[in-house]
Amino acid sequence: MEEAQLYFYLPLLFTSLLFLLFFFYLLRPSSPISKTPSPLTYPIIGNTIAFLQNRHRFYDWATDLLSTSPSNTILIRGPLLTRRGIATADPANVAHLLKFNFPNYIKGPRFHVPLSDLLGAGIFVADGDLWSSQRKIASYEFNTRSLKSFVADTVRSEITTRLLPVLAAAADASSAVDLQEILERFAFDNICNLAFGDDPRCLDPDSDPNTRTLPPFIAAFDDAVEICVGRILAPMPLIWKIQRFFNIGPEKRLKRMVKIIDDYAMRIIDGKIKNRDRGDLDLLSRFMFGSDSHDPKLDPKPDPKFLRDIVISFVLAGKDSTSTALTWFFWLLSENPRCERRIYAEMSEAAPETGVPTFEELKEMNYLQAAISESLRLYPPVPIDSRVAVKEDVLPDGTVVGAGWFADYCAYAMGRMEKLWGKDCREFKPERWLDEGGVFVGVDQFRFPVFHAGPRVCLGREMAYLQMKAVAAAVIREFEMVVVGRERPEYMVSLTLKMKGGLPVRLRRRTSR
Repeated sequence: MEEAQLYFYLPLLFTSLLFLLFFFYLLRPSSPISKTPSPLTYPIIGNTIAFLQNRHRFYDWATDLLSTSPSNTILIRGPLLTRRGIATADPANVAHLLKFNFPNYIKGPRFHVPLSDLLGAGIFVADGDLWSSQRKIASYEFNTRSLKSFVADTVRSEITTRLLPVLAAAADASSAVDLQEILERFAFDNICNLAFGDDPRCLDPDSDPNTRTLPPFIAAFDDAVEICVGRILAPMPLIWKIQRFFNIGPEKRLKRMVKIIDDYAMRIIDGKIKNRDRGDLDLLSRFMFGSDSHDPKLDPKPDPKFLRDIVISFVLAGKDSTSTALTWFFWLLSENPRCERRIYAEMSEAAPETGVPTFEELKEMNYLQAAISESLRLYPPVPIDSRVAVKEDVLPDGTVVGAGWFADYCAYAMGRMEKLWGKDCREFKPERWLDEGGVFVGVDQFRFPVFHAGPRVCLGREMAYLQMKAVAAAVIREFEMVVVGRERPEYMVSLTLKMKGGLPVRLRRRTSR
């Protein structure tokens, strides 16, 4: 009843605000980049109608707009005076945002405020000294030999004891399974082992797949992410802020979800403190007790809230990114069996023994690396990212970015730009990543910002490639896969490019080795 009354009065409130703010709209100065193309724009409401009409295909809509703009940059106008900014798919602009004028482009309130209840002050939303300190520790630890060895051993163990047995059981039962869900469970177990030394057994070969449910933390985390994404995409942030103030609707549910998430994180942290002398090798232990890597600006005994934010940041980084990438990868292979056969042939030569290929063997699989990179080009796990300009600035293409404006760069659109990838840019073609001798050749990170770029480039890039290559090689070695009753899948508009409805597949053990 309380919610119904509020939603009855909200339209009256907003109508009054419209009349009041209309005058501010008429009096404000004209845009300094009025020549930059923009989606269909109306007074007061800006691009809201075009946005709502295309919300279900947001990234393809952005691609259409950016690819038809002469500069591959567009101006975005939110309703009233709430939001204003640009989006770009031009590598020179991306390099300017992420490297050459890095200090001027921060995460800012556009992302920090909507995500703060979930991520706190974690590295993905932090700026300034707080970001720099966390980054310094993480950078040191990610480059240690001991961590790389720990990652390789953990990934191989999880594939051998969890992933392959679950897929084998599905193959023997001739039953369809949701590969995306299985990969998400695998990724969650994997990141918990790597980051915290915790084993949630989310992907349990001994459990009944027909009664398998999501652990409370995962369900709460997924729900919290979707609510926070709704905040970011809301045409008028005032609406969700009112809901939060009155503790109604999704905001009321978000508080419950965050409580479940906090309880899980604090259990992990308390366990680490009690067992600090055990010498654990996971990332959280290194953050908490590593001596050489600590920044003197950080408290030598970080408070629980700081550690909680680190835990959640690790989960966000590892839970959905690789599972999302692998889901699209396996779908693309089902559409391109020639590529799957070539991967299998390469693997048979580089890693003739059975089991999960070793790290050294995986490094020799150039075509597999190319196929995964090609999948990431077309379906980047993080399709769009954003910064906020501290001061007014001019991009290399002449676009002016006002102080306080957001500046988005769209990896999804960049992967579909003919001027960047040629006329066959919409095709899955791993060969574009190989030289004449069949050796993998990377590209400029600002042309391919799938792992971001510049000072905030993803520290786990090598770890992600290792995990994806290991999973792909192990699965392709053991199974043939057929997608069940699916036309071209759709994506979810979220922090990551998850496949809507999952990926139902049937598996068959390979008979020829």
